[in-house]
Amino acid sequence: MTDVELRHLATLTAVVGAGSFGRAASRLGYTQSTVSQHVAALERAVGGRLFDRPGGPRRVRLTPLGEVVLTHAERLLTGVETMRTAVERFRAGEGRLTIGTFQSVSNTLLPVLVRVLREEFPGCDIRLFEDEPDSPDLSAADLLFRDHRVAGADVEHLELLDDPYLLVCPRGRFPGAPGEPVDLARLDGEPMVAWPPDCAQPALDAALAAAGVHPDIVFRAAGNETVLSMVRAGLGSVVLPWLVVHAAGAAADEALSVHALRPPPAPRKIYLVRRAHRTLSPLAARAARLAAEIAGDLGIRGGPEGVRARTAR
Repeated sequence: MTDVELRHLATLTAVVGAGSFGRAASRLGYTQSTVSQHVAALERAVGGRLFDRPGGPRRVRLTPLGEVVLTHAERLLTGVETMRTAVERFRAGEGRLTIGTFQSVSNTLLPVLVRVLREEFPGCDIRLFEDEPDSPDLSAADLLFRDHRVAGADVEHLELLDDPYLLVCPRGRFPGAPGEPVDLARLDGEPMVAWPPDCAQPALDAALAAAGVHPDIVFRAAGNETVLSMVRAGLGSVVLPWLVVHAAGAAADEALSVHALRPPPAPRKIYLVRRAHRTLSPLAARAARLAAEIAGDLGIRGGPEGVRARTAR
């Protein structure tokens, strides 16, 4: 049975439908001798005759063995057609895409990414989860957005953008108009709120300490809105990445003042992470390209000139 070929099965069903080898040949675009060869090869493979051939204009008829083979041939050919359709849909971007994300990306880059993907691939199934474990399970997602590098040899990082840090403080806390740089040294001993010491926060804490700046951390919280609400309440100031400030509309908040820092701390880096040496689906590959394009636009707007333009009133 290892010699059975799909084309032979297709010829069998064509002969049954047409009633003769000649008419089947016309439908398939073969010569009649080719049809005869396909049927003969299939008969050798199954070990018996498949058709009774009465001769003349009368229709050929399946033998009992032919009936058995036809039943399975139709199932196999239907399965192949189903597979072909599924492959075509897969190549067209249908299927599931699972993306891991975090607050800043969820509020800025990700909505644009999802909207464009759904416009381009209406049949796609996009699943999102927001979680930031130190050692994420890369098998649970096609793509992960991270604001720090993920350890491991089987990890590939695509650096999307630099996300510069800004000072957000209660209006009037520091001299100068909103948007004017504040000396980094002014934060030494200053009451500050901050994120918990995980993800990108340890790198910022280390950068401030290396510059001799030791703020008085009076409150830590993971939620961006919670942190900013404490700044509005006057509990302290906060140093946050531009993406967070931009998403929260802090520059337009009358209770807040947003400033660049002088000298600026090293920016937070946003990465797209995936398992290395794995072929992406067409949908995931398109998502990765789109993420880089959208991040490039955000990076231009969040760069030094964009920061000055958006923090100045």
